[in-house]
Amino acid sequence: MGKKIFVSYKYADKLVRQFSGHSLWYNPTTVRDYVDILQSKIDHSDHIYKGEDDGEDMSSLADSTIGSKLGDKIFDSSVTIVFISKGMKENKPEKDQWIPWEISYSLREQSRKYANSKTNAILAVVLPDENGSYEYFMENNSACNSTTLKTNTLFAILRENMFNIKSPHTYPCNGKTIYTGYSSYINTVKWDDFINNSNQHIDIAVDIWKNRDNYNIRKSVL
Repeated sequence: MGKKIFVSYKYADKLVRQFSGHSLWYNPTTVRDYVDILQSKIDHSDHIYKGEDDGEDMSSLADSTIGSKLGDKIFDSSVTIVFISKGMKENKPEKDQWIPWEISYSLREQSRKYANSKTNAILAVVLPDENGSYEYFMENNSACNSTTLKTNTLFAILRENMFNIKSPHTYPCNGKTIYTGYSSYINTVKWDDFINNSNQHIDIAVDIWKNRDNYNIRKSVL
């Protein structure tokens, strides 16, 4: 049986690696183009639902209105993929941006007359920036054989659902605490690794979901 996948992303963000025939100044690649590639690669039995992409201003919307827009769209999904991109955050309160709400509703249990939904499995796919680099968010630490995630650059609801396992396995290295295993409810993967084997990485997120009671999951928007 196929999965129903909800994709959360900043549709107009141009600070991503440009595809052949595109440039930042002429016909720029946006995050939405990456979503289209994902849709073409995903298992034929899976179905994708896209997040908000109309640029609607949220500042005047009541929580109930946001809920009505997102609740039904996310209700039937079981997996959420959030695209982390360099320009995903706008210079305004997080509660006035779509991505935090999309993550929040993905994590909530919802009730309908005919059924109840569960917390979604969530996978964060990190997109390369306009220079083709991931270092705006991920840095390799060769001395400790690890990767440093700059979670302070993320929305709070994403940041607080990373490295949130209740009983972490760690070791010290060069003054840092290194986590091993799947220490985050929202696991992260580079786009280039993900798109070559998307089903495997989605399955990892589902396996983490099966053990969700092992994580301190934050479900609310600031």
